[in-house]
Amino acid sequence: MKQLLNVLANGQASFVHLMRIAIFIVMAWIGGLKAFQYEADGIVPFVANSPFMSFFYTKNAPEYQQYKNPEGKTVAKNVAWHKQNGTYLFAFGLGTVIIVIGLLTLAGIWSARIGLLGGLLTAAMSIVTLSFLITTPEVYVPNLGGDFPTPNYGFPYLSGAGRLVLKDIIMMAGGLLVASDAAKRIQGC
Repeated sequence: MKQLLNVLANGQASFVHLMRIAIFIVMAWIGGLKAFQYEADGIVPFVANSPFMSFFYTKNAPEYQQYKNPEGKTVAKNVAWHKQNGTYLFAFGLGTVIIVIGLLTLAGIWSARIGLLGGLLTAAMSIVTLSFLITTPEVYVPNLGGDFPTPNYGFPYLSGAGRLVLKDIIMMAGGLLVASDAAKRIQGC
């Protein structure tokens, strides 16, 4: 046990670099998926309901609910609506930004200044994502009429989308952790 404690205690710098790598993997993967129709369709409820991002779309919420494509299925009229809405163009741009943030964070292994920027942008992006818990109705289980023994819908019952968003608390903490490490390196501490 003492040996394990020593490894953990002496491995902090390596673990911070591992956090940078982990952030990069998540950002590159999720950002890369934004180039695909199903992922672009999937973020519409978040973007359309967000006061920070809804202006990127041409259609207003909740019109999108009529044009949802189930994952793995493509409905031509829905795709046409999303093209008019700017869904795919916005998703491609967002994906590019997410990948760039991941690369900046990863670069923190070699450059503290670049890594500081990447960590802060990761934390800021996470705050925007967490705001979806307030702005997006789809993050909570809808009332589907069940009432036995008690109704399990609305706050605090997170839907799959809500559980996905809540995980950004970890990304925010990771971004602040790597930014803090970069700031210490810049100060020469």
